[in-house]
Amino acid sequence: MQVLVTGVAGFVGYHLAKRLLADGLEVYGVDNLSDYYDVNLKQARLEQLNGLSGFTFQLLDLSDRQGVAQLFQDHTFDYVVNLAAQAGVRYSLINPHAYVDSNITGFVNLLEGCRYTPPRHLVFASSSSVYGVNPKIPFATSDNVDHPISLYAATKKANELMAHTYSHLYQLPCTGLRFFTVYGTWGRPDMAYFKFVKAIESGKPIDVYNFGKMKRDFTYIDDVIEGVVRVMYKPPQAQAASQEQTTKVPYKLYNIGNNQPVELLHFIEVIEQLLGKAAQKNFLPMQPGDVPITYADVDDLMHDVGFRPDTPIEVGLAKFVTWYQEYYGKG
Repeated sequence: MQVLVTGVAGFVGYHLAKRLLADGLEVYGVDNLSDYYDVNLKQARLEQLNGLSGFTFQLLDLSDRQGVAQLFQDHTFDYVVNLAAQAGVRYSLINPHAYVDSNITGFVNLLEGCRYTPPRHLVFASSSSVYGVNPKIPFATSDNVDHPISLYAATKKANELMAHTYSHLYQLPCTGLRFFTVYGTWGRPDMAYFKFVKAIESGKPIDVYNFGKMKRDFTYIDDVIEGVVRVMYKPPQAQAASQEQTTKVPYKLYNIGNNQPVELLHFIEVIEQLLGKAAQKNFLPMQPGDVPITYADVDDLMHDVGFRPDTPIEVGLAKFVTWYQEYYGKG
């Protein structure tokens, strides 16, 4: 059984590939090795995977229409998991075209590949960012998400709509996963927790937005992967998206979040305790595109696949700090 994992050199893609290979599946991984963050870290993740039986890697940018079409002509995948994306809310204010190329054009190319060589199930990464400043908490997949406040969020909402369209037109089973602030070992250096550990270790100040009053549903990477794998094996049955809609489509959305929002200041306190150092905090106002809270309703995930993320931040951050100090030679 072969699974196509896009963004395989990325944080979530690497961990998913490692898990699938350990489970005895073949993984065909593609990535464009974007320089959005340290390419050496992506190469190091790939080195971990290259030594494992059943892994194949191809350097490919999903925005390459012909390249993606060729990929699906040459291979028939049982499952496709799309984790390739231009990530980051703040960066979307600086380089919007990167989000259109990767998240819109790239995703259309992938959908077209699945249209002509359909897998059993296409699973794709969405984001909690689609909820914007949703006044209702916890966030449920049935909530209105028509008011994104960053281009990144808008592209993820677009992915959900595009996938629904292909599900409707071609009966392609699609499931979108709204990830909530994923963190953990081999993580992304542009994420706050990674920056915090790096700065505190080196005695530099950290920027604390919204004066530390933001709350995030921090979700440990192992929980995210468990959710992805369980969902992957459960293609959605054709169903109506709402009571108003009579057309039945094999399409589903899930939140994958810890269901326990943590205030940013407490999150920093846990890191300080793990490092045995106090942070120099540079308190700043809320940044454009940011939201004050994310909070996942995961009842559907629990009901359908029997899983609920629950790793406490104290446990997850301890694992990350241990990895960070080993990887960067500070342990």
